[in-house]
Amino acid sequence: MARTQTRSSGLFSGLVLIFAGVILLLHTYGHLELRHFFGHWWPLIIIFWGAVKLYERTIGPRMGGTVGGAAITGGEVLLVVGMLALLGIVAGVEYGKQKIGEGIMDDVGDNFNYDVDVGPKTIPANARVFVHNGRGDISVRSSDDAQIRVSAKKGVKTWSEQEADRIAKPVSVEIVKNGDTYEVRPSGYDLSDSRIGVNLEVSVPKKSPLTVKTDKGDVTVSDMTADIGVTNQNGDVEIRNIVGDVLIEMHKGDVKVNDTKGDVKVSGKGGEIDVTNAAGSLTVDGDFYGPVRADKVTKGVRMISAKTDLTLSALAGHLETGSGNLDVVDVPGNLSLRTRDTEISVENPGGKVNIDNRNAAISVRFTSVPKEDVSITNSSGEISLSLPGSSSFEVVADCRNCDIGSEFAALAPTKSESGDSHLAGKYGSGRGPKITLKTSYGNIALRRTAVAVPAVPARPAVPAPPATPIPPATEQ
Repeated sequence: MARTQTRSSGLFSGLVLIFAGVILLLHTYGHLELRHFFGHWWPLIIIFWGAVKLYERTIGPRMGGTVGGAAITGGEVLLVVGMLALLGIVAGVEYGKQKIGEGIMDDVGDNFNYDVDVGPKTIPANARVFVHNGRGDISVRSSDDAQIRVSAKKGVKTWSEQEADRIAKPVSVEIVKNGDTYEVRPSGYDLSDSRIGVNLEVSVPKKSPLTVKTDKGDVTVSDMTADIGVTNQNGDVEIRNIVGDVLIEMHKGDVKVNDTKGDVKVSGKGGEIDVTNAAGSLTVDGDFYGPVRADKVTKGVRMISAKTDLTLSALAGHLETGSGNLDVVDVPGNLSLRTRDTEISVENPGGKVNIDNRNAAISVRFTSVPKEDVSITNSSGEISLSLPGSSSFEVVADCRNCDIGSEFAALAPTKSESGDSHLAGKYGSGRGPKITLKTSYGNIALRRTAVAVPAVPARPAVPAPPATPIPPATEQ
C-alpha cells in the first residue's frame, strides 16, 4: 500500500510553535513590541509558511513521503490562525496597559495614606544624588546644609483599611550610598506595584548634581546650582531657577522650565513644553504634540521632530508651535527651518533666513532693513515677504502655475504662457542681500512694510499776556 503521509508533515507545526515561543520570549524579556513587529514584518509569516511547504515538497519524498504531502492542510491553517490570535491577545493586553489599563486600575479602591520617617543623611557638599521612585510625586529643593533630608508619605489603594495596613507596613524610604552617588529610594515592595505610591519631598545640597527618575508622578526641582537630569515615564516636570544644565527625558506629560542659566534639553515624547528666560540654549528632540513655547532663550533654539528641523541662533522674543502652526517673533540671529504641513509666521528676523516648507503658507515680515540673505522655498503653499521701503536687495522669485505680486514699483513680474511667473531684479541704491523665493501652486507676494508716520506734536499753547494792573484811584 502506498504511503499517504510524509515524515516531514509535522515539521511545519513544530516550527510554528518554536517561532511563536521565540517571539513571546523576546516580548517578555527583550522588550519586543509585538504591535510594531507585526505591523512592519507580518509578510514574513507567509514567507516562512511557503519555505516550509517548499522544503516538504522537495525533501519529503527523499525521506519516504509523497509529493502530495506538501499540500496545505486545514490543521495547519487552524494552527497559524491560533498563533496569530495568541500573539494578538498579548499585543492587545500590552496596548491596554499602556493606554488605558493604568488609568482604570488607578480608580479602583480607596486611598489610605501613611507618614514615613526618614532620618537625615550627611553627605559631601558636591556629592551626586539620585532620587528614584516607582509611583508618586517627587519634589526636590536646594539646601545650604550638607545633608539629604526626606519627608515622605506612602499611599495604598485598596478596598479595606486592614488590607492597606498590611500592604503599607513593609514600605519605607532609604538613603544609601552607591559608589560615589547617594540614592534616595522607596524599599520593601515592588516598585511596579500599581497599588502603592510614595510621595517624596527631598532637600539636597545646592551644589550636588541631581538625577531624578520616576515611573509615574509629577517631578519638581528648584533652586539648584549643579546639573539636573530628570527621566519621567508618565507625569509632568517643572524646573525652576537652575544654574547648571538641565536634561529632561519624557514619555508622557508636560514640561515647564523657568529661569535657567545653563543649557536645557527635552527629549522623548509628550505634551506641552514651556521654557522661559533661559540664558543657555534650548533643544527639543522628539515628538511633542504641544504646544511648544519658548520665550527669551539667549543662545538659541533647536527643535528636531519627525517633520520639523528648526534652528534659531538666538531668541529674544517668542516661539510657539503646535496644531499645524509655527510662530516666531524677534529672532536677532539666523533662522533655519525645514518642515511640512505647517503654517509659518516669522516676525522681525535679524539674520539669515532659510525656510523650506510644503502644503502650507509662509509669512515673513521684516521690521528693519534685512542685512543677510533670505531663501524661502515652498510647495503647494503661498509665500508672503514684507520688507521696509528703504531696503536694498536683489530678488529672484519663481512661481509655478501661480502669480507673483510686488508692491515695489521697480520690480515687475512676468508670466509665461504655461502659467509660470518669474521676477528678478535689484531694488534700492545700496548693495543688499540676495532674496530667493520659490513655490508652486501658491502665489508669491512681495510687500512693503508699512511705516508708521509719527504724529505731529501739538503746538504749545501761547501763554496769555499778563494782566495790566489797575492803578489805584486818586483822591480828589
